[in-house]
Amino acid sequence: MTRLLEVPTDKVPAPGSRSLIHHEGGCVVLFNQDGALYALDDACPHNGASLFCGRLQGRLLQCPAHGLRFDLASGRVPGVTGFGATTYALEERQGRLFIDLSRRRAEECLP
Repeated sequence: MTRLLEVPTDKVPAPGSRSLIHHEGGCVVLFNQDGALYALDDACPHNGASLFCGRLQGRLLQCPAHGLRFDLASGRVPGVTGFGATTYALEERQGRLFIDLSRRRAEECLP
């Protein structure tokens, strides 16, 4: 079952920015990195810390609590198999942006 979450226009981040999108099941961090949009669950899979304030180096986001680094595109921790942050697919429909909470993000990104 598809669960689309519409991103309010004022919450779509400008290049180099991020925004926090609240929904009934939690929060999603939306990043605009070099013009590409990425959506990650705000909770670090290690201990649930918020990833919103994490330090960003290119496409790698560092968890502020324990230092784990996650690739924005895949959610994976470089060099670690089977562990990573949850990523979500993004869809644009008629000029509106949606996060598909029922579908993990593909490796490509939405420009």
